[in-house]
Amino acid sequence: MGKSSRDKGLRRERAIVDIHVKCGLRAERVPLSGAVRYRGNGADVDLYVRGAAPVKAEVKARGEGDGFKTLERWLGGNDALFLWRDRAAPFVVLPLHVWLEIAGRSVRCAEPGAVGGQTP
Repeated sequence: MGKSSRDKGLRRERAIVDIHVKCGLRAERVPLSGAVRYRGNGADVDLYVRGAAPVKAEVKARGEGDGFKTLERWLGGNDALFLWRDRAAPFVVLPLHVWLEIAGRSVRCAEPGAVGGQTP
C-alpha cells in the first residue's frame, strides 16, 4: 500500500471516530488500524455503543466507489439493506445517519444520561 492510500485510510478512520464523538458516542481508532491486534482487536475503529465491549468496525474507502455503487443502488431510499448468502450469516448495510440514530438510542438505553445528559 502506498503512502497516499495509507494516509487516506487514516483520514477516513479519524473522520468516523470524529463523527461518533460529535454525536456524543465514544469511539476510538485502533492503533495501526488493527495490524498489531491491539487488545486482540484487528479492526480499524472501536465504537462503544453497547456497554464496555466495543463494536469493532472496519473502514473502507474507494475513490470511485468500486463495489459500493451496487450496494447503494440496492439500498435505494430504504433505511437498511440485509445481505444474505446461502449457508452464511446475514449482514446489514446502513446509511450513516441510520446507524448514528440506532447507536445513540442504544447508548441512552444502556446508560441513561450518557449521551448529552439526555434520558430516554
